[in-house]
Amino acid sequence: MMDDLYEPRFVSKLTRDTLGLILAGGRGSRLHDFTLWRAKPAIPFGGKYRIIDFTLSNCVNSGIRQIGVISQYKAHSLIRHIQKGWSFLRGEFGEFIELLPAQQRIERSWYLGTADAVYQNIDIIRSHNPRMVIILAGDHVYKMDYGPMLAFHVENNADLTIGCIDVPIDEAVNFGVMEIDNSNRVVDFSEKPDNPCARPDEANVAAVSMGIYVFDTEFLIEHLIKDSDSSQSRHDFGHDIIPSIIGIHRVFAYPFHNETNGKRGYWRDVGTIDSYWKANMELMDITPELNLYDRHWPIWTFQEQTPPAKLIFNDTDRRGIVTDSLISGGCIISGASVNHSLLSSNVHVDDHTVISDSVILPNVVIGKNCRINKSIIDKSTTIPDGTIVGENHRDDKQRFYVSDEGVVLVTPDMLGQKLHFSR
Repeated sequence: MMDDLYEPRFVSKLTRDTLGLILAGGRGSRLHDFTLWRAKPAIPFGGKYRIIDFTLSNCVNSGIRQIGVISQYKAHSLIRHIQKGWSFLRGEFGEFIELLPAQQRIERSWYLGTADAVYQNIDIIRSHNPRMVIILAGDHVYKMDYGPMLAFHVENNADLTIGCIDVPIDEAVNFGVMEIDNSNRVVDFSEKPDNPCARPDEANVAAVSMGIYVFDTEFLIEHLIKDSDSSQSRHDFGHDIIPSIIGIHRVFAYPFHNETNGKRGYWRDVGTIDSYWKANMELMDITPELNLYDRHWPIWTFQEQTPPAKLIFNDTDRRGIVTDSLISGGCIISGASVNHSLLSSNVHVDDHTVISDSVILPNVVIGKNCRINKSIIDKSTTIPDGTIVGENHRDDKQRFYVSDEGVVLVTPDMLGQKLHFSR
């Protein structure tokens, strides 16, 4: 019987009876001014997507078509994006994406933590009556079929299954770290420990949580209520609920591996300026780990109607050139040079400007004779003629944000362009 759990038909039955809850309310403070006007899951990524599109696409492609998006911090652009791009699910067939903003449904407070965010929607969970609930983070970039993880949960008769991935031990301080026995049972869990424990079989690697949790519904509800009643709790899955049930209940780790080669799966926490920049730069590799051209696992999004990208001028002193780059629709590169960079939709670059190793978000206008290097230019920024960014960090720090690894973030507000709307 257990061997049948991994058959596609059985997995599809599991996914159809699973409610997906995506936690999308975080500000992402480590992204600094990048989240001044938007929640982290709403940040553009990869030229035409928003970060949340990857988690939503994983749900839809896995067969999970009952989804709630839990939002809080500056959610307007996130809500608007989901309304525009994710309205194709059909309610007649029991499919939906429900927007669940903080609205003090049960408590008189806004969401106090990840567990409280789910607890305050407990009546909605009950109304849908799913067999299982999969709780997901809306701010990670990855492709994952959740069906096999649900089957793994059932096969092990687990109360909780946590998606996990291996990371270098020095990076594990930023994650929830698990100690796992030979049967993949979790025997200890520490949220962002100062001294993370290594895997027993690999001294320089730690198993960390991906922020993916599968619960049997009644078990989840029981422990959400128990956590809510505790005055000592921070009402967080990583800090409170998970440590409280380990050793008492059946908690398992589901290792996330590439289905083709069995190696560590692609997963990026783009929670800092440096990690966001790197994840976008990786897309320019000849064979990137994140394959955006995979027709079998498409990344769905709001498809803005734009004309094809255009390069103009081929004069000796004014030539539109693009190398090793991703250029989205609506872009016009007018006598400028773009190398190893990502240009999102509707970016205009004027004469004699040189862009290298940079991420340019939608609707940016870059003037003449500019030099932009190793930078992120936020949405709707206008870069004046002759601007130089990324060559002298002492000058950059006077106007912009410069990361630990030398990535320069430029936003409209930094240039005195007070747009004052959710982008």
